[in-house]
Amino acid sequence: MATKQGMCKNCGSLVVFDDRDELCECVFCNCVFPSAEAAKILENPDGVEFKNEKFEKNTDAGAKHYYSNPVMPDMVEKAVQRDKTSKSQTTEVKLKPNEFEISPNDVKAPKKLVIGMIAGIVLVIGIILAIAFPLYFQRKGLHDSISADINTIYKTAGSSVSYDSFAYKQANIYGLSCQYVKLGLSDEIDGDQAKAIYQNYSKLRADKRGFDSDDVEMYIYTPSTVYFATKDGVTTDVQESVMILEPTETTK
Repeated sequence: MATKQGMCKNCGSLVVFDDRDELCECVFCNCVFPSAEAAKILENPDGVEFKNEKFEKNTDAGAKHYYSNPVMPDMVEKAVQRDKTSKSQTTEVKLKPNEFEISPNDVKAPKKLVIGMIAGIVLVIGIILAIAFPLYFQRKGLHDSISADINTIYKTAGSSVSYDSFAYKQANIYGLSCQYVKLGLSDEIDGDQAKAIYQNYSKLRADKRGFDSDDVEMYIYTPSTVYFATKDGVTTDVQESVMILEPTETTK
């Protein structure tokens, strides 16, 4: 069984028929005629006169209706209609999210992991504080203890220099173990006196700490000279008016 195409000899419409049927029927004008003739007209319609006569549709119960169908529908119109239907369905149907796309909600740390991380952070902070606080209080206690007896470092053997010898003086002690000192004096001193003051401070610091060390660095400022004293000795830097000291309640 095969389907063939032909052309109606009455109205010129295209028809489809079974190759086993001798006759075909046009659904437009109800004309029944030989199938071979329909196929021949389709091959060469030039010169064929289509009469467009009216035929009544055979409604007899026992009459055979030959399979036929127009084979030239309006394809453009149907294509446009399908396009409209497709677009309307696309706008109504919500697009599904990408199943493989990972959102922030999908990446969640387990509760136990979060609790463990928080506990770890708290522990680290606790360890830091446990180390820092004792060091801070140790340094503060040493600083306060040295500051309380700082006046004793100005007494030098074999000289008249003492705490009471200066009209005013300043002392700045800093460093984790109070190893750095800056002194400001209102009167001039010599290198030997600067060395004696350095040694006196080193001894005072060793007594307060309970052990000696040679890491002290000291600057001594006088009106015209800066002394820099370390375990290796004392050096000077002569300047014009290195610092101007004026008597205050804190420096007298």
